[in-house]
Amino acid sequence: MELKKTHIYSYHAEHGNIVDFGGYAMPVWYDGIKVEHKAVRDGCGVFDTSHMGRMWAEGPDTEKFLNYVVTNNVSKLEPYGGLYSVMCKPDGGIVDDLITYKFTPERFLVVYNAGNRDKDYKWLKKNSKDFDVKLTDVSDEVAMIAVQGPKAVETLQKITEEKLGEVGRFNIAEITVSGYKVLAARTGYTGEDGFEVFVLDCPLDKPEKALKIWGDLVEAGAVPCGLGARDSLRLEAGLWLYGNDMDESVNPIEAGLRWTVKLKKPGYFIGRRAIQKVREEGVKRRLVGLMMEDRGIPRHGYEVLNAEEQVIGEVTSGGLSPTLGVGIALAYVPPEYRKLGTEVYIKIRSRLAKGKVVKHRPFYDEAVYGWKRDKK
Repeated sequence: MELKKTHIYSYHAEHGNIVDFGGYAMPVWYDGIKVEHKAVRDGCGVFDTSHMGRMWAEGPDTEKFLNYVVTNNVSKLEPYGGLYSVMCKPDGGIVDDLITYKFTPERFLVVYNAGNRDKDYKWLKKNSKDFDVKLTDVSDEVAMIAVQGPKAVETLQKITEEKLGEVGRFNIAEITVSGYKVLAARTGYTGEDGFEVFVLDCPLDKPEKALKIWGDLVEAGAVPCGLGARDSLRLEAGLWLYGNDMDESVNPIEAGLRWTVKLKKPGYFIGRRAIQKVREEGVKRRLVGLMMEDRGIPRHGYEVLNAEEQVIGEVTSGGLSPTLGVGIALAYVPPEYRKLGTEVYIKIRSRLAKGKVVKHRPFYDEAVYGWKRDKK
């Protein structure tokens, strides 16, 4: 089957190393994962995120509908504010994590994961039947580009007419980039400052606007980055990857997403009763951060053992931290193993490698690990 292509595909095909990512032809890297990772931690990187899902929700019942399908309280948003949340099944399992951006009580932009584009849209449509709301999938009509890093704002500012410094964290604004009207949200998936730019009226068969903005960003100093750096950056920041660190078999409390669940918000939301029950009875596992003390790189699916060499859990995401130079991982373990400093072992091939439970949002917290950002 032919792979789907994003608005920036022609650039990727010429400069990047293309892989099959959930049915999309996407660059895993350009000049190398470590180089691109460092560019984002120290300067500015640019990512094509057009494979993600984007949907407009409009109508008199929009806010009420969104409060029904997500766990967080959409009603607390001010105009142009954004909110991270999860959607759950009735049994509390996570359908996906997403961000909702409010323009008015009757108009929201909803952004969700690439791998769940079709599933999420169908889920939202199915659960919208009792509400006066219109849902429009615009994923192929709106390109999406992420500009990330400590120099992201100054880099994007070079091709932006408005003052970006006035846009607050997790807010979205209407701005002009490369001469085009776009939406820009001060959000991202790297642990760094930056913006996610939504290029409006940019269909897949006419991607010139997106390619112009991408090219101008690269010319302004942004380093093109692929999926490899995107994953290593989000892991260092302790951010969840759907399909690895959460899925429909995991509830928000287990996943460390209690802060996204507002049980006291007005009205019922899907999964509320199940999540309330988990709160009352407690969880049997929790997502924790692990850092290797022995040499070795933990990977998804590797077993986690206690000091008595009994299997207690499994790595959900893992790899070598380019910033720290050691192996790090996210894993589910019984709640009694959550305490920071708890000794664990990860089975790497045929041997056991020692690690410990650590603070992981982010893993590179300089107050804990002494890592210092290059201030130059």
